[in-house]
Amino acid sequence: MSTMLQDCPPVLAAYEEFQRFSSDPEMRERVRARERYETDQRLKLGGARREGEAIGVVKGEERKARETAQNLKREGLDVAFIARMTGLSVSEVERLG
Repeated sequence: MSTMLQDCPPVLAAYEEFQRFSSDPEMRERVRARERYETDQRLKLGGARREGEAIGVVKGEERKARETAQNLKREGLDVAFIARMTGLSVSEVERLG
């Protein structure tokens, strides 16, 4: 490592700056604070993404229940029976085309 530093002044300068930076307690605390912030943001984003996926699944299930109810209604089945089988309300099944 020391040969690389001696042979390349920009690398030596960067290394010295890094040493200065990492030896400063205030700068280390700032870095730790930034890392905590970034971790929190990633966790929030991951939670939001999972929540969004769950909402999407629920909406998809609701859409499928309405489609099934609509098909059963076209076949002439009883509205109350369709409501029980799909989990929709009787009034919602009645509103379907």
